[in-house]
Amino acid sequence: MSEEQKLTIRQVVTLVSDDGAYGGPVSVATGQLAELAERGHDTALIALWRGAGPVPPAVDGVPLKAVRARTLIPGQGFLGLLNLRLLPVLWRETGRADVLHLHVGRDLVSLAGLAVAGLRGTPCLVQTHGMVPPRGGVVARAFDAVFRPLLRRARACLVLTEQEERELAVVLGRGHPPLLRFPNGVRTQSPGGPTDPELVLYLARLHPRKRPEAFVAAAALVTERLPGPRFVLHGSDEGSLGAVEHAIARGGLAARVSYAGPLSHQDALDRLARAAVYVLPSVDEPFPMSLLEALAAGTPVVATSSCGIAAQLERSGAALITDGSPEALAGAVERLLTDEDLRARTVAAGYAAVAGAYSLGAVADRLTGHYQEALR
Repeated sequence: MSEEQKLTIRQVVTLVSDDGAYGGPVSVATGQLAELAERGHDTALIALWRGAGPVPPAVDGVPLKAVRARTLIPGQGFLGLLNLRLLPVLWRETGRADVLHLHVGRDLVSLAGLAVAGLRGTPCLVQTHGMVPPRGGVVARAFDAVFRPLLRRARACLVLTEQEERELAVVLGRGHPPLLRFPNGVRTQSPGGPTDPELVLYLARLHPRKRPEAFVAAAALVTERLPGPRFVLHGSDEGSLGAVEHAIARGGLAARVSYAGPLSHQDALDRLARAAVYVLPSVDEPFPMSLLEALAAGTPVVATSSCGIAAQLERSGAALITDGSPEALAGAVERLLTDEDLRARTVAAGYAAVAGAYSLGAVADRLTGHYQEALR
């Protein structure tokens, strides 16, 4: 890439934390920025930080411009997080940027980033990760009265699926910017087998939509038939930990099923690579990054049919797709643990899917094109 083509790119995500609480958008942002930096662009991530230690200078190798998270509006989860000290950081870094890329949801950080981009006149793209569906509640309507006009000023909105495209068009109404279908991506890895052939992993927030209780129920069924597998849940608690612990105790599963707390992103990647099977029992996931990261690590995946990329993965044999019932999840896990040929085919197809449609190289090619378009 020639010198005149290099861009100063700043991306914004709501929260970076040592427990990975904000999930996929952070790994999407750091993956994109790392790939863009390798191509000679000046990149950094802007965010709030939550963790035991001081704000780190980088996350996943990407420079981090962050201040410690504060709860400005209690009781609203991520929506209510902000620290007013983030505003001068946004102002300074947006002023330096050729283009601003915001990973937005309905939250105050997204609102601040959009407002600063408008005031600075910096071209911006937004990527919504399925986090801005139509909502009818009082809080959502009040927030959207300010959020929607700012969102309409973006040069383009990057969406994951056809469903997200339809829903975002409803939220934005007439006069919205182009809605561009854009996949998540992960870095391809060399093939390698799991180091713990009996570890079955759940790695997601403990939230009702993620259905960790279905994972526990599936584990109970598998343990009745197979003596070896151990089932471990990782993720921050967002309302379901009590139900999970109750289900483990009620089923007498403590020797085989355990909750081991949240993990940092790097620790999560290491854990995925060591697992025998990764189970994602959640519903209505538009484009789950943990699923792609498992495929890239050579770990076979069990998921549900409502996942946004389930049909593509099922057609290529890259994952075992189920209806999400504990019985179906358990059956798929058992097949992968006991059928070596099936396991090998699934792993190979997963690598092929990542190398083809979901590689960071392919994503970065498209992303730089969108950035150049935004600058015209």
